Amino acid sequence: MDGVLLLNKPKGMTSHDCVAKVRRLLGVKKAGHTGTLDPNVSGVLPICLGKATRIAEFLTGTRKTYEGKVTLGAATTTEDADGDIIAARPVDRPIARAEIEAVFDSLTGEMEQTPPMYSAVKVGGKKLYEYARAGIEVERPTRRVTIYELELLDEREQFFGETVSFRFRVTCSKGTYVRTLSVMIGERLGYPAHMSDLIRTASGPFRLEDCVTFEDVERRAADGTADALLIPIERALFHLPKYEINDKVAEKVKNGALLRLPAFLEKLDGPVVLVSPEREALALYVKHPARPGLMKPLKVFR
Repeated sequence: MDGVLLLNKPKGMTSHDCVAKVRRLLGVKKAGHTGTLDPNVSGVLPICLGKATRIAEFLTGTRKTYEGKVTLGAATTTEDADGDIIAARPVDRPIARAEIEAVFDSLTGEMEQTPPMYSAVKVGGKKLYEYARAGIEVERPTRRVTIYELELLDEREQFFGETVSFRFRVTCSKGTYVRTLSVMIGERLGYPAHMSDLIRTASGPFRLEDCVTFEDVERRAADGTADALLIPIERALFHLPKYEINDKVAEKVKNGALLRLPAFLEKLDGPVVLVSPEREALALYVKHPARPGLMKPLKVFR
């Protein structure tokens, strides 16, 4: 089984657990996901199977879209609803829709983020959450991320109550922590805050409506039609240029041969997918760095 399975990850499971369950249900040895989701987050989790595990790195750099909820009035250790409350302040005034939208506008674009202590970012060979569980505070590296769109999904004009919650949609770059973004929204509104719900609705071109559940996988596995759930490698790499080759050249490609670079690919910046006459992805090739006019294999899907 070679391809990408779009799983609608349920809450309560780690991404690693989801991969292990898919591997067990489908009886495959090679499997890996293309972007971790926290256990309490649901939504789009692309899982590469078989030969498709070799393209995982080309699917992780795309932008992501989430729908979430910010709750003002309390901050937590984990920046989401699972953590212990570390700061609380009742919302003591009405908050206008225009004020929230102005904060959203101010957070759109490039920014620096510091990942939360309860995260899988590694420092000194250990994950931050390992330090956090041991009660050890370490210096965390900042990273530059981009918020492409940030939209308020609540229709209210005024928000009242000791705690105030509202839903939002964000499209952001790889590596963005929406938990941290939620805290930043609260800070700019003047209150401690945390992310109280999150679902990933898109990962690059993959949408939630295209995903399947574990129940779908179990049913298809039982009747022997699980292959139909997979997106072929060539479709998963739709965003890369394609170059169709004949069967004779295909045999050379399978053996990792250098090929002449076609004229229309001379301005190539990155990999090209070599496909057979049947449109099956055979390999990824790149310009040869030392031999002009030639290209060499980057990944061969034997």
